[in-house]
Amino acid sequence: MSAAFLPARAAAEAAAGAQHYPQACVYMVATPIGNLADLSLRALHVLGLVDAIACEDTRHTAGLLQAFGLHKPLLALHQHNEREAAQQVIERLRRGERVAFVSDAGTPGVSDPGARLCAEAQAQGFRCVPLPGASSVTTLLSVAGLTEGEGRFAFVGFLPSKGADRQRALDQLAQQPLASVVLEAPHRMAALAKDLAVLGERRLTVGRELTKQFEQVLSLRCDGLASWLDADVSHGKGEFALLLHPPAAPADGAQDELPPATARALDLLLAELPLKTAVRLCAEITGTPRNAVYQAALARRNAASGEED
Repeated sequence: MSAAFLPARAAAEAAAGAQHYPQACVYMVATPIGNLADLSLRALHVLGLVDAIACEDTRHTAGLLQAFGLHKPLLALHQHNEREAAQQVIERLRRGERVAFVSDAGTPGVSDPGARLCAEAQAQGFRCVPLPGASSVTTLLSVAGLTEGEGRFAFVGFLPSKGADRQRALDQLAQQPLASVVLEAPHRMAALAKDLAVLGERRLTVGRELTKQFEQVLSLRCDGLASWLDADVSHGKGEFALLLHPPAAPADGAQDELPPATARALDLLLAELPLKTAVRLCAEITGTPRNAVYQAALARRNAASGEED
């Protein structure tokens, strides 16, 4: 065990040992999202108490356990085998065992495996106990500076990677009146930056490598994300959580409709081009803010869809 964590097991026992931990139960344990010291004392106690640990990646979890001097039977349970592996966990529960589940980082079932395991265990009459911990969502929200009235948020998670499903999700994101939290892998950040650019000056808080050594949190315009990524090769590395702030309320007396010349140009462009291309060209030609043009284009498409129905 690392010398830095020698007191941790004793502290965990002192802080959490008096609580009752029922048998034949699944413990959904949140793990650090980067900083190993973020593992809670109760999580450490439970990981030492359970009979086995189901985990997203046995090698990753073995490293976590080793840091704290723990050794437990490990069962791989990930997105590709969750249904089958859940039955193995349930068999252990039937024998009265305590089983923990951990994903590689963060809270199980939140853009990670674990939800199916929990559902199937509960369907069989077994209890699932949550052990909270580090979360990229709440970590980013805590430093995003959402003001009073903006505190409600929508958790979007990972967007579809491509096709009509992705475009539909992006349209919904643009129209969402609440702050929205999006997660993204580094190899898809350039594509996301291009997609978000149509929102123009709308505010975006970016969290890169949260809780880790090279953590970055910054606030910029949606149309500035691509330039920031291009400015330094390191900016595109690591895991990302992004908070799209709510759209700004219109100024008093502001018109909801586009100026007539802009509206005419947009209608002509939409008749011939994909939505994002039409929005970009319309904003460049007329000088109208891109976000306003994009919202108007979405409204036109939604109205047309309703007429077709």
